[in-house]
Amino acid sequence: MTATSWDPALYLNFDDHRSRPFRDLLARVGASSPRRVVDLGCGPGHLTELLAARWPGAEVMALDSSPDMVAAARERGVAAELADVVDWMPSPGTDVVVTNAVLQWVPSHPRLLPRWLEALPAGAWFAMQVPGNLGAPSHALIRELAAEPRWRGSVELRGELAVREPAEYTELLAMHAADVDVWETTYLQRLTGEDPVLQWVSGTALRPVRDALAPADYEAFRAELAPRLRGAYPPNADGSTWFPFRRIFAVAHKSQV
Repeated sequence: MTATSWDPALYLNFDDHRSRPFRDLLARVGASSPRRVVDLGCGPGHLTELLAARWPGAEVMALDSSPDMVAAARERGVAAELADVVDWMPSPGTDVVVTNAVLQWVPSHPRLLPRWLEALPAGAWFAMQVPGNLGAPSHALIRELAAEPRWRGSVELRGELAVREPAEYTELLAMHAADVDVWETTYLQRLTGEDPVLQWVSGTALRPVRDALAPADYEAFRAELAPRLRGAYPPNADGSTWFPFRRIFAVAHKSQV
């Protein structure tokens, strides 16, 4: 996965909404006393702290491909390291791997999952969460705008197939795990503030646009996108906006034998 710039502060603007799926994922991991726990794609490290609290006797490793995120995690006291998930393999003694809202950025991840599961020791747990909303208006409108004459060819964006359906993840993980738990949840998130959906996607989905365009062009792109998002996600009478967000979860537990 190519490392591109992230804005940790912007990403954390919606910390509560972004953290809840991680907590829901972690609740389904039944490891009791793992030797090593890996946060694969740790971001600014705010959720890595939950892993350390859950398993205080484990060695907790935090990895991310973004230098900005690694720096932010280290500022929190998390011993984060720079690593690309495409090249990563679990080392001996890795009993838990958690990767949260990361693999949607890695086109090859369906090929990586069986390889990781095979390399993990008996009894290990693997847990992943990816957004399942790449076909939603919040993302479709970005792709539509990027395809218009002014922006065409300026930026490469993910399509809907960047994330697979739950049944596909079940099949991929079941090849190397005794128990597989896959589910999806749509969170109906209440956002507030001016153009809140635009602010949300600015921290994630618009990152490739920001990286590809000059600052002035990026602001022009956002200005064109804003009214389209307001039309797709109109505010409520109290000024807040409901933002449905579908997420896909999978937890695999390898046999003890």
